[in-house]
Amino acid sequence: GVRSVEVTRKQHRVVVIGQVDPNKVLKRVKSTGKRAEFWPYVPYNLVTYPYVTQAYDKRAPAGYVRNAIQAIPTPHHPDERITSLFSDDNPHSCSIM
Repeated sequence: GVRSVEVTRKQHRVVVIGQVDPNKVLKRVKSTGKRAEFWPYVPYNLVTYPYVTQAYDKRAPAGYVRNAIQAIPTPHHPDERITSLFSDDNPHSCSIM
């Protein structure tokens, strides 16, 4: 199922494209005796808040941030809608005190 393999020596990165199990590829690379891990970075435009502490990494290549769970939920997240329901900034919030 592998269609192509791209090796970037400068970033010490190998990209495998195709219908393959990522764990099998990682195991095969590790069997060569080299240290291998999944690429921890994603393009910064795919992350909602790219400069939070968990995502920002000085060692990341230009245009990339660490793939981390976002600390701030998206506005459409169910927990965020409940939180904003009782916010002082919401004019339609509950007024019972």
